[in-house]
Amino acid sequence: MSRITLLDGGMGRELKRMGAPFRQPEWSALALIEAPEYVTRAHESYIRAGADVITTNTYAVVPFHIGAERFQAEGFRLAELAGRLARAAADRAGRAVMVAGSLPPPCGSYRAEWFDAAQARPIVQTLIDALSSHVDCWLAETLSCIAEAELVRELLGPASDARAKPLWLSFTIEDAAGRASPPRLRSGEPVNEAAAAALRLGATALLFNCSQPEVMGAAVDEAREVLRQAGPGAAAVRLGVYANAFPPVDADVAEANAELSEIRADLSPAAYGGWARDWVARGASIIGGCCGIGPEHIALLRAAL
Repeated sequence: MSRITLLDGGMGRELKRMGAPFRQPEWSALALIEAPEYVTRAHESYIRAGADVITTNTYAVVPFHIGAERFQAEGFRLAELAGRLARAAADRAGRAVMVAGSLPPPCGSYRAEWFDAAQARPIVQTLIDALSSHVDCWLAETLSCIAEAELVRELLGPASDARAKPLWLSFTIEDAAGRASPPRLRSGEPVNEAAAAALRLGATALLFNCSQPEVMGAAVDEAREVLRQAGPGAAAVRLGVYANAFPPVDADVAEANAELSEIRADLSPAAYGGWARDWVARGASIIGGCCGIGPEHIALLRAAL
């Protein structure tokens, strides 16, 4: 079995649990704006738990969460601050800890139909410019459609550029009632098409995040088969999972920022660890957690995996 790389867990709910400023629509960006010391403490909690990779707190540094005017005025500064905080925490770790630069959905989570490349381009470019000197790899995460991944690749430049940092692409999967079989992105695009796109775009890792644990195994299976059929050249692409602790999320919820989703009571660290072992058995070698998965889950994963 290849070595497991352990990601951190969800930032927003961990900040809320710690008592940081937290509300919708700003989500995890509010602590960055009002009390950035909490962001540092959250990073340090995940490092102590055993994370090999911490993710910049830039998921909510987009107009969808902080508003267009604030993003225009402060987006670069906030994203650069998030990069500096993560880099400093990693450098103090006393061991090798990578910093992944979070490139979130620029036009809203889970809503592929809201994605507009012309609107999204300056948002993603701002995040890239602000984070580039602080991160070891790029994590384009919670992607609902392949077009979001294509835009990220375009703005980062070709994978063949010797200066390019590794790109990890992470897609979110349909998990509402009537789960698709075979698994699909929230756009309806099949997972195997997303896997093929990840190869075409030169991603070094293909992950699935911010969906229920129950749907992740099938997505890993689909992706693994695409990599197998692609031949030896695809063997270096790693697979990964970091699920959330939400109940199923319907894609047709119009007010995505209106309220906080519930956290499932059945996903204890031990229960989540059981899912993680299954993902590893299916071929995943990058494991972590998304919304509602905290340092206690990561600590158990470190011990178990």
